[in-house]
Amino acid sequence: MQDAITIILNRYDITGRYLDSQAVQKIDLYLQTGLQRIQITELINNQASAIIKEASNQLYDEQPELLRPGGNSYTTRRYSACLRDVEYYLRYATYAIIAGDTQILDERVLDGLRDTYNSLNVPIAPTLRVIQLLAEIIIEKFGNENSQTIEIIKQPFEYLIKTLSEKNI
Repeated sequence: MQDAITIILNRYDITGRYLDSQAVQKIDLYLQTGLQRIQITELINNQASAIIKEASNQLYDEQPELLRPGGNSYTTRRYSACLRDVEYYLRYATYAIIAGDTQILDERVLDGLRDTYNSLNVPIAPTLRVIQLLAEIIIEKFGNENSQTIEIIKQPFEYLIKTLSEKNI
């Protein structure tokens, strides 16, 4: 896992170039938002269980068929696996928030997920919905913050949703 600064520096190092104004601006933005990223991460870390519980409760209220016989969360084992996956999405989104880059999501979550979900016949729509719910809950818990904070929160979750919905799962 690399942060935004390391990724930028590596790109320029590979090509043997000095940092241009665009690279400096990206680094400056990352540094300016550092405190916000830390505060968001602290909120998620301190309330992770409550966030996961609220997101899963909302999902199952919206889609109760998931808990019925034949549903993908039917049986304790499947329900636990779903909650575990929600925790993974939240944890890795938190890593992406603090790093200021979504690359970790490709490395640790998205690569291989398609094969896993296909082999287990996991439907993608509820997965996308719970990821969206995680972002909404965190934004709500953070309160009425500025649009930059909201964008920092939304970035990894939207990336997960976009990437997962592009895959034919």
